[in-house]
Amino acid sequence: MDIIKQLSEELSLKITQVESAVKLLDEGNTVPFIARYRKEVTGSLDDGQLRDLEDRLNYLRNLDKRREEIKSSIESQGALTEELAAAIDAAKTLAALEDLYMPYKKKRRTRAMMAKEKGLEPLALKFYEQTGAALPEVLAEPFVDAEKGVETVEDAIAGAKDIIAEMISDDAAVRGALREFLKKTALIRSTSEETEPGVYSMYYDFTEPVSKVASYRVLALDRGEREEVLKVSIECERDKALAELFKLTVKKGFSPSIDVVRAAAEDSFDRLIFPSLERELRSTLTENAAEQAIKVFALNLKPLLMQPPVKGRVTLGLDPAYRTGCKIAVVDATGKVLDTTVVYPTPPQNKTEEAAKKLTALIKKHGVSTISIGNGTASKESEIFVADLIRQIDVPVSYMVVSEAGASVYSASKLAAEEFPQFDVSLRSAVSIARRLQDPLAELVKIDPKAIGVGQYQHDMPKNRLDQALGGVVEDCVNTVGVDVNTASFSLLSYVAGIGPALAKSIVAYREENGHFTSRKQLLKVPKLGKKAFEQSAGFLRVAESDDPLDNTAVHPESYKAAEGLIKLCGLAKSDLKTPEKMGELNSRADLVGRVKLADELGIGLPTLNDIVTELLKPGRDPRDELPPPMLRSELLDISDLKPDMVLQGTVRNVVDFGAFVDIGVHQDGLVHISRICDRFLKHPSEAVRVGDVVKVKVLEVDAKRKRISLTMRDIEG
Repeated sequence: MDIIKQLSEELSLKITQVESAVKLLDEGNTVPFIARYRKEVTGSLDDGQLRDLEDRLNYLRNLDKRREEIKSSIESQGALTEELAAAIDAAKTLAALEDLYMPYKKKRRTRAMMAKEKGLEPLALKFYEQTGAALPEVLAEPFVDAEKGVETVEDAIAGAKDIIAEMISDDAAVRGALREFLKKTALIRSTSEETEPGVYSMYYDFTEPVSKVASYRVLALDRGEREEVLKVSIECERDKALAELFKLTVKKGFSPSIDVVRAAAEDSFDRLIFPSLERELRSTLTENAAEQAIKVFALNLKPLLMQPPVKGRVTLGLDPAYRTGCKIAVVDATGKVLDTTVVYPTPPQNKTEEAAKKLTALIKKHGVSTISIGNGTASKESEIFVADLIRQIDVPVSYMVVSEAGASVYSASKLAAEEFPQFDVSLRSAVSIARRLQDPLAELVKIDPKAIGVGQYQHDMPKNRLDQALGGVVEDCVNTVGVDVNTASFSLLSYVAGIGPALAKSIVAYREENGHFTSRKQLLKVPKLGKKAFEQSAGFLRVAESDDPLDNTAVHPESYKAAEGLIKLCGLAKSDLKTPEKMGELNSRADLVGRVKLADELGIGLPTLNDIVTELLKPGRDPRDELPPPMLRSELLDISDLKPDMVLQGTVRNVVDFGAFVDIGVHQDGLVHISRICDRFLKHPSEAVRVGDVVKVKVLEVDAKRKRISLTMRDIEG
């Protein structure tokens, strides 16, 4: 099938949309650029649809490449028939292709090969015909040849069976049918010699149909097997599987050869087909589970990165610890470090009063209004200390516990050393924790996405695929928000469409050498930043210092003329861009003139016109500001304070296949099982909640000893 047509059907898109998107991608355009600035061409495909299309396009093109390699290999062996070529062309999956190629692959020396070397292939083919009344012993007699190693009639029959067994195993139709049979009926089973309770307790004696097993269970079984705690296998009803096999290989009738073929088919299943399909099925389960886990990770990563920043506040970052003390960093509203220190309010020192005096002095000296606490070791004790401190001082301060996942990775990195050469590793971590509250996106892009910790089994995922998926999410987030070219770090710039690490370094170097950029056009002076890179990146880079206010919007330079024309046609002046009250009239004026008419006069599409209007209404806007703000606290509960039916507000910290973990301010996240998220049926929790959501929950059950809190989002009054 034509790839464009196949993509159209699979992704439920118009053929024209697919053709346009593929053409744009092949021309070297980035997904964020196409999604934002080529809406008319693609029919407004968003970044998610474009990434799905790009992934599938690459798979199908690789499939076609493999198809041609297989045909070329078989042709070089002089074995490519029209029928086989047609079957190869019709194969829709890699597994189906490899099945067709199996008889022609170079194999290590097999029992069938040795039997063929002894001249037994004609006998095998005679048996496989399953016709005639001659006994197998009679047919085999002419093939007894001591010089070739066929000492007896029994040796000849055994060799012929080996050849038939391999013929059956190499048959694409046989493998395809048994593969589908196993997918539908096989069980995955795990056992263990362990008897003590542990991480894998529920899998010590576990069985589930492979067609129903949840992806997170597959990943748990795989890990348990790698750690040699579990033994995992695929089981099937052998008699039923053989019945399926016999339907395809054993003819009906009364020929004595039928029994030979039946025995060979049974041997083929036990020795060749089932072990091969078991490995393949395990591999497929793992691949599918990994893909699902990667999707969940990507789904969680986006709202985490897009959490609204806590702007305009001087923030104190607190990196908790026991023996070595809590590292403190105060940063101003722009993230610049103002002060650092170390306090010891936690065991074993317990210097609470001294720590309180130090922090109170810092809060008053720098006008701190928010405290950002890392959620690692000693976090609970640190949170109790901060909550008590807030109650005692006469300054309005609130706090939030933030995930410090990846903070240690960042603080020990070369990037952190370059950014803060004067600080040791732990103080760098405190700065990062403070900045995570102020601008999560700008800080988290400095860390390997898989170290951020909003998924399940991320360290078991295929590295390249995980990096590709998560990198795409980070890229989409960075470009959705936009980047101030004069303040952005190298890390942030490297995710801008069309830039990448090399050009990001060039931009930073140019900025350091020549001072702040004063216009978007000036980007073309950056070494190696050519017209194509400018086209892809310019709309996502903001220049607040520019004399042209359009340089601080998401309006692309290619649309400046249209934007200026729009302003004029709506009876406004370009200088009004700096007067929000006047620009507030743009929406109603555009409607009054007529948007379709405006788009026609300006020579642009309606989607582009609407995007320009949105940008001009709020120049330099941050889309994250339109989201609910993060939940700041000034007091703390203990897990012992929780009682069934207590209703609380919390923040969703992680979404996994079986539910959502919610921070309710007791240091231990509670679990809302998927069945308790809402009244309707959910295939996945992400259909109803996402990371960062502030939700109302009711306590169902508390197990303080095991630190487990069961919550519900259903049946909550008010």
